[in-house]
Amino acid sequence: MDKVNLAEKFALIHDHWNPRIAADLNCQQVKLVKFQGEFVWHDHKDEDEMFLVYKGSFRMDFRDHSVTVNQGEFIVVPRGVEHRPYAEHEVEVLLFEPAVIKHTGDVVADVTKQYLERI
Repeated sequence: MDKVNLAEKFALIHDHWNPRIAADLNCQQVKLVKFQGEFVWHDHKDEDEMFLVYKGSFRMDFRDHSVTVNQGEFIVVPRGVEHRPYAEHEVEVLLFEPAVIKHTGDVVADVTKQYLERI
């Protein structure tokens, strides 16, 4: 039951597109990730996914539109919706999602992680 200092935890992350588990919550996980550039198009057939921007901003691309998410804002991507995060500059994001989720869905790419570290 320790508190989590987000600034300290994000300072430990030195790579992109590699989520770290910060906490477990009711079969959900809170993950911290830094990213920059373009991710892969993917979806999650059975899980919703929430992106909360701690620092910076990014664009969430959907097949028919895009949404810019700024610091202090969040977006929920509903299950089954194909999406692709893109950040021109490095962004720090909290992810709230089911523990069973694969961060690239069924897509296997260079950025796919089979195991997520705890931070």
